[in-house]
Amino acid sequence: MTIDNPRDRRATRRRALAAALGGLLALASGGAAAQASAWPNRPVRIIVGFPAGGGPDVMVRSLAPGLSEALGQPVVIENKSGVTGMLAADAVAKSTDGHTFLMTTGSSMSISVHTLERLPLNPKTELVPIAAFARVSLFLVGNAKLPFKTFSALQAYARQHPGRLTYGSPGNGSAPHVAMEMLKGQTGLTAVHIPYRGAAPALQDLLGGSVDVLFDPGIAFEHVRAGRLHLLAVASNERSPLFPDAPTLRELGVKDFDGGTTHGLYGPAGTPPPVVARLNAEINRLLKTAPVAAGIQAQGAEPTPMAPAAFAAQIQRDSERYGAVVKARGIKE
Repeated sequence: MTIDNPRDRRATRRRALAAALGGLLALASGGAAAQASAWPNRPVRIIVGFPAGGGPDVMVRSLAPGLSEALGQPVVIENKSGVTGMLAADAVAKSTDGHTFLMTTGSSMSISVHTLERLPLNPKTELVPIAAFARVSLFLVGNAKLPFKTFSALQAYARQHPGRLTYGSPGNGSAPHVAMEMLKGQTGLTAVHIPYRGAAPALQDLLGGSVDVLFDPGIAFEHVRAGRLHLLAVASNERSPLFPDAPTLRELGVKDFDGGTTHGLYGPAGTPPPVVARLNAEINRLLKTAPVAAGIQAQGAEPTPMAPAAFAAQIQRDSERYGAVVKARGIKE
């Protein structure tokens, strides 16, 4: 006679459930792999969070032809500016077609998240970093008509003329603004902030003498070479290959000063890892090609091919550093 043992029945049910779950996981894994291998099956759309002609727009357009060829689908670039890149970020975060991505500045992801009073999304939970494009440096430049040609001379001038030194920026909460406030906090430099609506008008007023200095995001090089502006220092970890004789602020004694940010590509949260890996690999490959690298370097930036996890870690480090400055200096947009 067979004895019906409840313990045996439970063990049998557990084995059956485990087998069923294993089958479902295998099917899901196979489905995800098949879906990734079939991706992309339509044009890939990249929304740039800033106007055409700006740094992130120029960078992604330089890669678009090669990326289109590698993916076998057209790569369509759209510009959706507003709220320091956050309107585009929100549109991408809400996209569900699996083919829409965000190209934006490092300052949008590491500075604006602290300076904006209201964010339309939480970038840390609603976006996934895919590929870093370039590390963007800032260049401290001054009007050549003023009596300082070095950073130490600038400091001496500010001490001798308290309240007179002015600096321009592309606007409240911009990377050049926050970088200058970080510099003021670390050195005791005194300078009055004059915000503009963009880097170009700030540069024009610097050339015209309405402001004395500014952190240039890479649009003043021709004026430096022509002698209309003095390049006082570079706000990056290393000297710029464009101006190898210009010292970094670190070299000049400003400890651990880094005013850089990293432009890059993001996808909506939940983007399949194989899709992230493929985009990352193709973009990293293109960043190493001579024409793309030269175009990025011409803007005073350096190509930064890296894995998605490294990109996420870089953004986090920048966010923590700038967040501390924003809080300490009371910066708002």
